[in-house]
Amino acid sequence: MGHTDKSNWELIKNGIFSENTIFRMAISLCPSIAVTNSLKNGFFMGVSVIFVQTMVNLTVSLIRGFVHPKIRIPIFMMIIAGYVSIIDMTMAAFARPVYKQIGLYIQLIVAFASIFARAEVFAVKNKLVPSVCDGLGMGIGFFLAMIVISFFRELLGKGALWGFPIVEGNPLLIMVLPAGGFFAVGLLMGFFNWMDAKIAERKSAGQAVEKQAA
Repeated sequence: MGHTDKSNWELIKNGIFSENTIFRMAISLCPSIAVTNSLKNGFFMGVSVIFVQTMVNLTVSLIRGFVHPKIRIPIFMMIIAGYVSIIDMTMAAFARPVYKQIGLYIQLIVAFASIFARAEVFAVKNKLVPSVCDGLGMGIGFFLAMIVISFFRELLGKGALWGFPIVEGNPLLIMVLPAGGFFAVGLLMGFFNWMDAKIAERKSAGQAVEKQAA
């Protein structure tokens, strides 16, 4: 991807909807299975990725004129690792109970293909503001995916949200197991693809009516 001609708002929407990391691109799926059995865990994981994704894009865009193409990959990885270390130590200091559950996956953000990919295909080729908007959109898209998946998994699997009981009865325990994570992600992917197909059909129908009227 070269220099973008999209507006900043379009870049943000693109990351949230058209190129959503989980539901559209199906990359960095590990946390969507591992940490979304709790809404709290999904929330903190999503916030962490927003921070790292946005700051990595910002930094890469700022230094893009000084990085030799042959050494860009180790430079990008060092930048990502630096910001992951910041969020890792911050969460370890101020959100210890959550960190005990998802600390390993916070550290694994270093290896997220989605973060490196945006630095490689977008931030290194675009100016500061578009790069920040792109990173913010991708991060928010990941965050919303974590929230949606963890909402349904915790509600159905534990009858609770954020640790507070919501529904009485026998929960579907499979939803808090890894198999339930795959099940939830697959169903939600299918649902959003179905919604896209319906929207495309309506647009096509509307265009056909306009042509006939013209």
